[in-house]
Amino acid sequence: IEKPVYDYKLHTRSNEVILVEPKDVIILEGILLLEDERLRELMDIKLFVDTDADIRIIRRMVRDIRERGRTLESVIDQYTKVVRPMHMQFIEPTKRYADVIIPEGGQNRVAIDLMVTKIRAIIEEKAVL
Repeated sequence: IEKPVYDYKLHTRSNEVILVEPKDVIILEGILLLEDERLRELMDIKLFVDTDADIRIIRRMVRDIRERGRTLESVIDQYTKVVRPMHMQFIEPTKRYADVIIPEGGQNRVAIDLMVTKIRAIIEEKAVL
């Protein structure tokens, strides 16, 4: 597929695409991924990486100020008026579709080890077929 590239400074897709070739294992990520039943049916494993709201806002502030040239005020305004309400309405409810909810994201070594083991098993199973 040709995966679109999003331009966060312009708030729209850029003209750039990244070519993604078929593989035995494809890892999809996205905050609305579990919302679409058609996509869920295609997934072998559905994960929801759960991070506390205070950590999410701090990460957003640091990222948007450093990488996207935003002001602290604009980040807070967008978070309180758009991001948090949309998260509560659209993202949080998709947890119910996850096979595994991973607290602490990339810091959760046990969950990462479990997922690596499962992905290796899938690759080995496909190699036998």
